[in-house]
Amino acid sequence: MDLQLPIQIDPLPQPIGYPDKIMLTGSCFTEHIGNALSDWKFDTLQNPNGILFDPASVASSITSYMDGRPFEEKDLVYFNELWQSWQHHSQFSRMDKDEALQGINDSLARAHAFLKETKWLIITLGSAFSYRLLPEAPAQFLPGRYNPADAGGAPVANCHRAPGQIFRKHLMTIEEIIVALDTCLYRLFQFNPALRIIFTVSPVRHIRDGVVENNRSKARLIESVHHLVNKFGRLYYFPAYELVIDVLRDYRFYDIDMVHPNYAATQFVLEEFTRHYIGAESQGIMAEVKKIVTARRHKAFQPATQAHKRFLWDHLQKTEDLARRYPFLDLSEELAWFAGAH
Repeated sequence: MDLQLPIQIDPLPQPIGYPDKIMLTGSCFTEHIGNALSDWKFDTLQNPNGILFDPASVASSITSYMDGRPFEEKDLVYFNELWQSWQHHSQFSRMDKDEALQGINDSLARAHAFLKETKWLIITLGSAFSYRLLPEAPAQFLPGRYNPADAGGAPVANCHRAPGQIFRKHLMTIEEIIVALDTCLYRLFQFNPALRIIFTVSPVRHIRDGVVENNRSKARLIESVHHLVNKFGRLYYFPAYELVIDVLRDYRFYDIDMVHPNYAATQFVLEEFTRHYIGAESQGIMAEVKKIVTARRHKAFQPATQAHKRFLWDHLQKTEDLARRYPFLDLSEELAWFAGAH
């Protein structure tokens, strides 16, 4: 008896491999995939602007990576005792203006260099709702990069708990989503001709928008992405949303908030991603890497015992052997740990 609906996931014509650089950007679900790939020692860079949800913010951030223009003081706003950027997550906010700019520009420089050499860009869209900074907002909230000509207000990536009346909540149309991403994609393929892109739609429910509005939002994202995938030859769609919503299809696979997929659900999605999108040779390497990483995280109750010292020595040898066979793996943390440098 089949207890799940079948789903067709076509393998990539050129699967992801360990030599490939992988950039990930988008919603919080991006980090489930990105953290796993990082743990497995793939060469990744994720969310250089922090978590982003809507297509306008994603397209704007990617464009800024290509431009590489450093942020200046006039591009920040100061409120709630913090220097903040409307284009960045609150993790970049600082009490000191220079520290805020330093963190933002260091991340921008890394993203610019990394994107030039990236083989795979994974974009996870979370919501079609975009927040717009209104032209009539008080001057303290209008940074130098604000363009008052933006129809309906300039999109912001994060509201930073600013007063709600300075924003307009806008449900992007399918046409608006396609135009924002399409323009960005054309520039991306000129910036990095070897780039390939995987789109996903986050299965996290944005329940604050309401159940009906959340479904409208997700539907617009899905339709827009499929339009783009059908238009470009180097775009692919991984059905993370469908795997959780239609295949698992049970609140047992959500956390207590009934909004975020739980560990079992995210592991299921990762297994499907690995099986269909990562090459067979790299999957073999990944299996060895996982054993080393698991051993590195082992917490000894009696670290002074000979048994634990043998454990460290044995895994040091295994890690050194793995590093020799696959020099592209960065196992420096594990090598230092097993050598006793902790």
